[in-house]
Amino acid sequence: MSTTLRPESMHRIDSLALAQQFIDEQVAAVRAQVGDKKVLLALSGGVDSSVVAALLIKAIGKQLVCVHVNHGLMRKGESENVIEVFKNGLDANLIYIDATDRFLDLLAGVSDPEQKRKIIGAEFIKVFDEEAAKLDGISFLAQGTIYPDILESIKQAEGKKAVKSHHNVGGLPEEMKMELVEPIKLLFKDEVRMVGEALGLPHAMVYRQPFPGPGLGVRCLGAITRDRLHALREADAILREEFDNAGLAGKVWQYFIAVPDIKSVGVKDESRYEGWPAIIRAVNTTDAMTATVEEVPYPVLHKITVRITAEVAGINRVLFDLTPKPTGTIEWE
Repeated sequence: MSTTLRPESMHRIDSLALAQQFIDEQVAAVRAQVGDKKVLLALSGGVDSSVVAALLIKAIGKQLVCVHVNHGLMRKGESENVIEVFKNGLDANLIYIDATDRFLDLLAGVSDPEQKRKIIGAEFIKVFDEEAAKLDGISFLAQGTIYPDILESIKQAEGKKAVKSHHNVGGLPEEMKMELVEPIKLLFKDEVRMVGEALGLPHAMVYRQPFPGPGLGVRCLGAITRDRLHALREADAILREEFDNAGLAGKVWQYFIAVPDIKSVGVKDESRYEGWPAIIRAVNTTDAMTATVEEVPYPVLHKITVRITAEVAGINRVLFDLTPKPTGTIEWE
């Protein structure tokens, strides 16, 4: 696990000029680190990995091989969108791997959040090691690790527990064969977006919804089951659609559904109906270290509730999380 701390002398990247300076420095650093070797990039399609992809393309061009792993924990239509944007739109050297069964089989019966994250992280590295073995000259693994990932994964002071282990920090095995390339690991999320703008990435990509590396695995709370995971995916798609319709997509920094492994009694078709609750989380932040709760208009919440309870099998209640960070982290696990 990296324990890199951000130098006190490092200026915050709050302008395109500083972002360009950072890009120039990282391009030089990556070229010096990588040389003529090839790099595998864990490309989720999110903001962080997309910015890393653009940086590495600028630095080493065709030496970069992007790998998108569908671990079965993606949002609805996510993998299809990654393929469309990066392979068809940006002409990236992209390898797509469907490892759904592999990941879900390993996670079956695992309820502890830290264990889930570490299983996902370790399996990611195995997948990349296997893929690297099929290619010639792969010596490096690139990741979209950012500074909050590190801060929340290490002990900040003696006697304090880590907030959580991020899959790309706490889940990496000691015997990993590839050296890491992490050009944005000292940046906060708002700085990553500024760098993305300076790199010329599309606005929609730069300001895309954050999505954790373990994906829906840390939003399907407790031990993951395929039926509850499916319900979560469908409910989350409805939430995103209705936020977009209401003009909230660009106003709220992060919004999603979490579905815990508990059931309550409800009524459907005049009969007893036991189902899971869908919990709406909607927060605003700049650096992901603190967050405030967005005041979502009631008519929007009402429409989301009606749609989820009518359209998603297995969910009979919709709740709204009012907790800021601290005390609650942005993700539930």
